Amino acid sequence: MSSDAFQLGSLALRSNLFLSPLAGYTNLPFRWVVRELGGVDLCTTDLVNARSLLERRDKALKLIESNEHDRPLAVQLFGAEPEEMRDAAQFLESQGVASVDINMGCPVRKVCRVGGGSAMMTEHTRTQHLVRTMVEAVRIPVTAKMRLGWDDANITAPELVRALEDVGIAAIFIHGRTRAQGFSGTVKLDGIRQVVQAARRVPVIGNGDITTPEAAKHMIEVTGCAGVSMGRGAFYDPWIFTRTQHYLKTGVLLPEATFAERVRVMCLHLDRMVDVFGETLGCLMFRKIAPWYGKRFGPVSEFNRHVVRVSTRAEFHDVLERYLRWRAQFCDANGELIERFRPTPMVPSFMAPAEADAPAATRREAIPVPKGPVDTW
Repeated sequence: MSSDAFQLGSLALRSNLFLSPLAGYTNLPFRWVVRELGGVDLCTTDLVNARSLLERRDKALKLIESNEHDRPLAVQLFGAEPEEMRDAAQFLESQGVASVDINMGCPVRKVCRVGGGSAMMTEHTRTQHLVRTMVEAVRIPVTAKMRLGWDDANITAPELVRALEDVGIAAIFIHGRTRAQGFSGTVKLDGIRQVVQAARRVPVIGNGDITTPEAAKHMIEVTGCAGVSMGRGAFYDPWIFTRTQHYLKTGVLLPEATFAERVRVMCLHLDRMVDVFGETLGCLMFRKIAPWYGKRFGPVSEFNRHVVRVSTRAEFHDVLERYLRWRAQFCDANGELIERFRPTPMVPSFMAPAEADAPAATRREAIPVPKGPVDTW
């Protein structure tokens, strides 16, 4: 099994591992960091409102901000009007974007109410027309990110994939939950497999709860998907792409990053946040990011209590230095965590025992996302 060359429409990629869009998190600084760590090629922006992009609103333009280190780049668009989505795709193509992804999976009520996100899975003829309008207007690949369906009684993804293939979609990214599940419950591998089997010409990329290289391999083997896309798993482990790529190629599982390496990359991430957003906003935004690095630090209460209040880079480093001194009490003479304080292994929902029986420390945590793309994303 290899994760080398991957063809996405006309786009030749070096990996079948993808960074998923995650509102409020997969901005330029994070994409820049994970690209440097390796294993991923195509990364996708936060969800962008097509109308806001056409109106050149500052927030929308900031969401698609990129640089020479952030290539190839996909932008995920949200919208329900074919003409707006077409024009936004053409604008993105003119800006050098490599691919456009259509959001058909967002479960947020505000998105669905206006016909976007998961609501697009309930009106196949209308959605097919929107996709055709976009595909015919640009030369770059157009892809779709969707869920299995609205709820368990309405599993529409297999049928929708066929409809979208007929109008030129380049690939399908499928999250193994329904809209009704939101981000809770078990990812259904059999549902992803049904989508893979329904597709006749285009690659299907699996998504949902991939928090370890073993989980990525398991999803590929069980569903037959052509690759996997990881979002929240990359916040637990920004090295997950390079570790997964190595595991798929060799069968050898690399160890998780050391504590020192986690601290180094966390500091690099903050530096990039300051570079892109300025010190005040960058530090404010980093308050919700730093605790995700801390989830694999071992005892971390002292760090989390203070890092959520930092306003400057100097304050952050002061918090970090105090935490390092505090953490020493949980380490042995070599500076390694004493075994009882080490983080428990990550276990994705689709490889875990029943939720009621699973140890609390292994249960998946949800990343809080903004209220909705209409006024926030």
